[in-house]
Amino acid sequence: MSTSANSSPASSVRQRLTGVLPPITMPFDAQGNLVKGALRGQIDFIIKQGARAVVAGGSTGEGHTLTDGEYEAVMRESYEATAGRVPFVAGLIVQSTRDAIERTNRLRDLKIDALQVTPVHYLFKPDADATVEHFKTIYEATGIPILIYNVIPWNYLSADLMLRIMDEVPGVVGMKQSGGDLKSVSDLLLRCKPESLVLSGVDALLYPGFCLGMHGAITALTSAVPGVIVRLQKAVADNDHTTARAIHFKLNALWNSLNHDNLPACVKYIQHLQGLPMFEPRAPMMRVTEAQKKAISAMLKPLID
Repeated sequence: MSTSANSSPASSVRQRLTGVLPPITMPFDAQGNLVKGALRGQIDFIIKQGARAVVAGGSTGEGHTLTDGEYEAVMRESYEATAGRVPFVAGLIVQSTRDAIERTNRLRDLKIDALQVTPVHYLFKPDADATVEHFKTIYEATGIPILIYNVIPWNYLSADLMLRIMDEVPGVVGMKQSGGDLKSVSDLLLRCKPESLVLSGVDALLYPGFCLGMHGAITALTSAVPGVIVRLQKAVADNDHTTARAIHFKLNALWNSLNHDNLPACVKYIQHLQGLPMFEPRAPMMRVTEAQKKAISAMLKPLID
């Protein structure tokens, strides 16, 4: 049965998830244990900064390191801390269709606005037909709208394949593009349905992405400095490119100061500099070094003063 754009899953999600959508970091202690109750302060900070949603279980949130039990606990704590103030997106970084469905089924009683789902990402990859079936099966089993998290280098989905997935699976309502290819972003915006979401996952290209018309962003810096990204997107919407370019280059300087191999740890340090408790990455990821702290602090100051 055909559905009008105004009542489609994509149309509804597009209205709720346009804007800055920070992926929360995980509060691990020095032994790698989750600190219970520690997510609320971060979520309060993010929402007060103007974020349009909370995303849990993504790459910045080290979702790939969580056991099934930890995943459920984190999702429930994050959901309760969000308390309906903004939409809630659950990330899924898993290796099979079955795992994606089983993890989501643990959260059946929660009102999840969307799932952010990576393609499978170990050594092997499914072909195009199997990839379509992967997203189709997850949506049919869960009934939750899906955002494709297009981030896996050796299973990076082409614009053609993502457009095909959205055509064949109405519950796939958009994607987060995490490669630095603005041509693919332009192609997606040109060819996708008007109600589809095209989100940025590239911190260094937020400004040009917003200029092209990307609807929002889920990136490390949206978690580190959410209010700054909110200001950047607003400046672009207001056609104030003098302000937007100034913010862009300051963000670029901050981005260049980070060691991307231990990016979650760097984001946690930036959050700490703004008043949140300091938490650690989960081993074997590295802690922030003293040299990193010095570089980050110098580049953060012009953004938040």
